[in-house]
Amino acid sequence: MKTFKFIYFLLAVSFIVISCGKDEVFDSVEQESVKPEELIYTRAGLKSIGSGVMMQAFYWDVPAGGTWWNVVKGKVNSWSNAGVDAIWLPPVSKAQNGPFSMGYDPFDYYDFGQYNQMGSTETRFGSKSELESLISSAHNKGLNVIADIVINHNSGGDLEPNEFAGKDTYTKFNPLSNKFDRTKYDFHPNEAYNSDSGFFGGFPDLSHNKAYVQDWLWKRSNSVAKYYKNTMGFDGYRFDYVKGFAPWVAKEFRQSTGAFGIGEYWDGNANTLKWWTDQAQMSAFDFACYYKMRDAFVGNNLNALSGDMLWKRNASRAVTFVANHDTDEIYTNKLLAYAYILTHEGYPALFYRDYEEWLSKSKLNNLIWIHNNLAGGNTSNLWTDNDEYIARRNGGGGKNGLIVYINNSNSWKERWIQTNWSNRTIKDYTGNSGWEPTTQGGKWVKIQAPPKGYTVWSLK
Repeated sequence: MKTFKFIYFLLAVSFIVISCGKDEVFDSVEQESVKPEELIYTRAGLKSIGSGVMMQAFYWDVPAGGTWWNVVKGKVNSWSNAGVDAIWLPPVSKAQNGPFSMGYDPFDYYDFGQYNQMGSTETRFGSKSELESLISSAHNKGLNVIADIVINHNSGGDLEPNEFAGKDTYTKFNPLSNKFDRTKYDFHPNEAYNSDSGFFGGFPDLSHNKAYVQDWLWKRSNSVAKYYKNTMGFDGYRFDYVKGFAPWVAKEFRQSTGAFGIGEYWDGNANTLKWWTDQAQMSAFDFACYYKMRDAFVGNNLNALSGDMLWKRNASRAVTFVANHDTDEIYTNKLLAYAYILTHEGYPALFYRDYEEWLSKSKLNNLIWIHNNLAGGNTSNLWTDNDEYIARRNGGGGKNGLIVYINNSNSWKERWIQTNWSNRTIKDYTGNSGWEPTTQGGKWVKIQAPPKGYTVWSLK
């Protein structure tokens, strides 16, 4: 087992939302302490998760043929240099659709492309050795590697009589890895449990209350959780469809190794997201922020950014994003949405196609640098209306803070705002404005933003 160092994962302070109108502030009301069970272990030599940005290193239906692990391996050096601290991979194990599957129909959790089953030896993404080489290369560049974990359901089992379901079911799993065989007793309904919080797509639904299932998922020395972290070298888990099972399941799975964890709780209600993160004691994707940004940047009304979001409730558990493999609704003004998440609190995630194909990589790299070097402290909302949004990061953690000005109109905008700096020269770190104004004694200064654009200001 590789050497580990013990760190706290605490990105920012806990927030409540007072209100979001003009000249109002999201005040920090308490510092949320890190409880012992929430501590995260990071491998020696790797960046701390949350110190930079996350890269979602895939999209739906990436090219088949077993080449994807090598494609990603070829990018980890440039991603690390840009300021990425972790990469999130698709489900890595063999699934029912073998060489064609994106992995969300898992069959054998221990087949990473080395067993000839489900129609192929390699997965859609490549072989086990190629995956191991990718993980090693990422670690050599200081990057954490996050595994997509699908434990709500399974697929690909053989048919067996099932008196609990009253019919034959595809619930007999005998994977070639000879690990985690499953039968009708391990799925819903069974002799003890009829169901849990959610089925998905008619797939056999794992029964997490069964001791045998718990043993193989996280309790045994070679459980899925421990094998992925200690043998394969993963540093965190992204839990798929966590609405399908109770929060304690993901909590127990993550805590069994101390790895980083993120849940996909697909819900736009910030209060519901905070409930789940509190129960599961890990991060979640900030769908509340995502939908508010959609309303703001696609709906052309920046007042939507005044709405409730998980990062305003607890930034230390909010993973913000603009698009992912399942949803990509912010199809206009997308770079403005990235300017929002890369200047605000939370842990921002980049979508592969946005970074590598669809948007300006140089502009995204600039925003990543701004996030990693300037965006410290809590957030004050300075101005919000239909076309303009201005917020101030107040500095902290060795960062000076910043002021972000987003302009969704078709003309240049200017506005007087109050900074945290008196009689200091500031500059726009995006290069979108040539101004280098000096703040007044009362810390006021005039700044500007281009049409359908943004500027980010900090000390020169």
